[in-house]
Amino acid sequence: MSLEAITSVTKAEQEAKAAVAAAQTQAKQLLADAEAAGKAALEAARAKADSELELLRVKAEEKSKTDAENLTRDLESEQQALRRKAEEKLDAAAALIVERIVND
Repeated sequence: MSLEAITSVTKAEQEAKAAVAAAQTQAKQLLADAEAAGKAALEAARAKADSELELLRVKAEEKSKTDAENLTRDLESEQQALRRKAEEKLDAAAALIVERIVND
């Protein structure tokens, strides 16, 4: 082989090694960038989920409070209606008891 051919092959090998090293460095940098972007996206998604979860929790608490107030109000109304009916029948029941005692 001529000296020129050997020099050419050696130069090509060095260039190939340099290209491989550059490609490896670039691949490592791309991987690191992708990992960083993935971590940032994951953290953003986690923060968004936490925010949405807090909002849902607040809404659920408000709804349960409203539902409890409505239920309490309904039960109090029903209690008052039952009490009125009982009071209306109280005089009739007392009169019936007195009548039975007197008639016996």
